[in-house]
Amino acid sequence: MLVIFLGFIFVWILMPTLTYRTKWLPVMRTEFGFSTYFGVAGLTLFMLMFPMLLMACLGCLYLHLKKQKSTDHLIREKTSGGGVLAAMRRPMLVNGPLGIVSATELLFLAMFVALLLWNFIVYWRNAYIIITPKSAAKLHQKLWEAMLEGMAIRIGLVGNLCLAFLFIPVVRGSSLLPVIGLTSESSIKYHIWLGHMLMSLFTVHGVCFIIYWASMHEISQMVTWSKTEMSNVAGEIALLSGLVMWATSYPSIRRRFFEVFFYSHYLYIVFMFFYVLHVGIAFCFIIFPGFYMFMVDRFLRFLQSRDNVRLLSARVLPSNTVELTFSKTKGLMYTPTSTLFVNIPSISKLQWHPFTITSSSNLEADKLSIVIKSEGKWSTKLYQMLSSSDHTDRALSVSVEGPYGPATTDFLRHDSLVMVSGGSGITPFISIIRDLIAMRRTTTCEIPKITLICAFKKASGISMLDLIFPASGLELSPDLNIQIEAFITKENEPMNEETEKIRTLWFKPSHSDQPISAILGPNSWLWLGAILSSSFIIFLVIIGVMTEYYIYPIDQNKNKYNAASRSILYLLVLCVSIMMTSSAAVFWNKKKSNVESSKRVQNVDVPSPISSPSSWAYREIESTPQESLVQCTNIHFGERPDLEKYLLETKGSSVGVMVCGPKKMRQKVARICSSGLAENLHFESISFSWVMGFSYGGAGVIIVGVIVNDLMRKVGSFLDLTRLFGDYSSESSGINKIPMDDMLPAIKFEEMSRVNPPGSCRICQDDFDGGDQVRCLRNCVHVFHKTCIDRWIQDVKMTCPLCRTPIVPDFYFFRL
Repeated sequence: MLVIFLGFIFVWILMPTLTYRTKWLPVMRTEFGFSTYFGVAGLTLFMLMFPMLLMACLGCLYLHLKKQKSTDHLIREKTSGGGVLAAMRRPMLVNGPLGIVSATELLFLAMFVALLLWNFIVYWRNAYIIITPKSAAKLHQKLWEAMLEGMAIRIGLVGNLCLAFLFIPVVRGSSLLPVIGLTSESSIKYHIWLGHMLMSLFTVHGVCFIIYWASMHEISQMVTWSKTEMSNVAGEIALLSGLVMWATSYPSIRRRFFEVFFYSHYLYIVFMFFYVLHVGIAFCFIIFPGFYMFMVDRFLRFLQSRDNVRLLSARVLPSNTVELTFSKTKGLMYTPTSTLFVNIPSISKLQWHPFTITSSSNLEADKLSIVIKSEGKWSTKLYQMLSSSDHTDRALSVSVEGPYGPATTDFLRHDSLVMVSGGSGITPFISIIRDLIAMRRTTTCEIPKITLICAFKKASGISMLDLIFPASGLELSPDLNIQIEAFITKENEPMNEETEKIRTLWFKPSHSDQPISAILGPNSWLWLGAILSSSFIIFLVIIGVMTEYYIYPIDQNKNKYNAASRSILYLLVLCVSIMMTSSAAVFWNKKKSNVESSKRVQNVDVPSPISSPSSWAYREIESTPQESLVQCTNIHFGERPDLEKYLLETKGSSVGVMVCGPKKMRQKVARICSSGLAENLHFESISFSWVMGFSYGGAGVIIVGVIVNDLMRKVGSFLDLTRLFGDYSSESSGINKIPMDDMLPAIKFEEMSRVNPPGSCRICQDDFDGGDQVRCLRNCVHVFHKTCIDRWIQDVKMTCPLCRTPIVPDFYFFRL
């Protein structure tokens, strides 16, 4: 695989050079480019697409063999504290715009940027040699116009390199990412980096051509659609759809209006379709490998989401949290920190939300659990639905996609594990602890010492610790060395005994519900490799026959056949081959699993077990599992954890440090691990911020209006329209000239007199600190950071971002 990948990169390095164009390309065109079976597309098809798909198939085989190894063989490759490799894995950038980045990631990013620069410089150098005043005059161009056209073309070629890798990080069932120890969740930042570079290059590419056409008095070129060459209209449509996706992926928009970001990203279909029509199918095979794997993965997810799964029970916690437990087949195995995408049609038929799996497939062979914290509208509706009744006699319709997670875990290579969490960030660590409990019970391998440092705003959050054990109950092994330090940051004393209890609801299963199962069965990696290889072979066969007997008689490899028709035919055959092979594989595996799924499910009417979170505060023992856990738990009220003290005092030659929580917490832990004070700390951040968001009514219209308004201001400034037409300011429904401090006085958060002040600003999602300047809205008393709510009011409208209540009474304006 490494040899193939290096060869793939070598082709990209060589592609812009004269050696490639004058020596290699003519030979390869003779071998592949003039075939009567594949035509001009044969060259890129076999030179760039085939090697990547071969790598993906080999990755499937490797992961299958790795999965077959027993747990005892995965053990104890100890990680030394020092050394170059350990230093390369430590965080190097913490507070920058790239987020938390290790030295290794920074090195590969620099290498990729160097590859982009190499391509652009060599492309431009070769073009600069042949662009002269004489050659420009022959084309009725000025020299700078010829240079501009040449630069626009070369920038577009460099952008294709970003597009070639863009889809690989977001393939959830990828066979390439796990080979190098990555998951789709941890690779999202690479997709973001590539997306920014791609759209920057393609935007410059488009703008340069518009300027060129305007200077040549050929602006009509913007609406031309060539039958045999590149289509300008298709390129413009692709660019516009890309710009919409780019604008809505801005971090503040993605966090505040996640649905706008999420649904606008479906424009990738429009983008890719018109991109293919713009450049032609022969050129598209350069960037198609990643997109091909994404299409296979997306269709498999579509097939899995068609079934309703069997929901067994729900545990309702007083911290506005619920744990859902599903039935699963025993053959479904997953690793800790895996995620499951959930859809509940009774709440929303369109929304899919990812949640961390808290159960362990090694501990609970036939059950799978997730934890959902009530934050946005969707999760709040679910919590209200489940907390409003004591018992549910009917099934709740649920569909899922997944699980998705790392192929293997390496927790055992450490002597100690330190897990730092904030709020619901404890959920991935619950799955890790459960998995280590199962490993302690079933194997003789040495288990690392576990230190869990968890912070909650209120004492009710301690009930999350009850989820460390399954609902059925389980004793903590005395051999498992675990210490839990729980911090309650917003309360200074234990909870009152009269608190809400944890309740368990049992659901009556429907006959149509199925247990969660692997979409491709227990040998999923082998089946995925079979789908990738067989679909590609079917595609080649159909395209070969179609080209030989239909396209070639018309085209004669002289570019006479309609380019758009050829591209659409290729895309259609590609989709059909993927759908045929994927559907056949899923149908075969579903047929084999029917025996297990048809087993009778006994529906026993069990009284809802209850436990009180106050038991943690008063150390009252309610059951054996809680007793063993209480004994190893310390609770600290009214303080935050001293992370530096806990991390630096942890003993062991190799200490794995994992953090999942607010951005500031992750950055603080990363700074400690990268400070060099302790060489035995190995950092790993578990962040799901890319999927966090809240849905507000009408958010789409509002945010698009803000984007367009801001964009028009920037365009106007760039073109100096003020000088030509005079000053203009658009009407706003917000407050541009109202004295804000008069209307909504700003105060320090620590001076608030509310009994239960909020923990975080719902606009920027950051926690409130004591010295933060905040404003409390008069009508609905929601609290936000001063700068956040001021910008909202001035740029958007005069209603609360959360509840849409008018911010101030109407009489205020009459007073003005």
